[in-house]
Amino acid sequence: MKFRRPRLQEAGVNLTPLIDVVFLLLIFFMVSTTFVKTARLQIELPEAAAATTVDEPEQIEILIDESGRYRVNSRQLANSGLAALKSAISQEARGDTSIPLLITADALTRHQAVVRAMDAAGQLGFVHLGIATIQSRSTAEESP
Repeated sequence: MKFRRPRLQEAGVNLTPLIDVVFLLLIFFMVSTTFVKTARLQIELPEAAAATTVDEPEQIEILIDESGRYRVNSRQLANSGLAALKSAISQEARGDTSIPLLITADALTRHQAVVRAMDAAGQLGFVHLGIATIQSRSTAEESP
């Protein structure tokens, strides 16, 4: 009597489930990854010079009071819109965007008013932007 030998299947690893898992992990990481473009704001405080000229200011100063009204180099703006602010800044700059721009805001000013001033400066292409602050009393006492 002749018995048939069972055929031995080749021992192999099925890679299909492994490839499926790798693709699922790849899709998961692609979907869950956030691509954030971080904007870096370079703030430079203006330097004081001994001699100033009357014809061309060495900096443009935007003053913001607590109600959100703007003054550009001590000139009150009619309204506090972005277009009016950009127009006043460009008139003072006369096309020179390398002039330092200083934003001085009241401590009780809404954040939106300061952001609007920074946005106007950025849209006009100013690169030297400073925000005026005062040193707190506790920090001043600790300083040597």
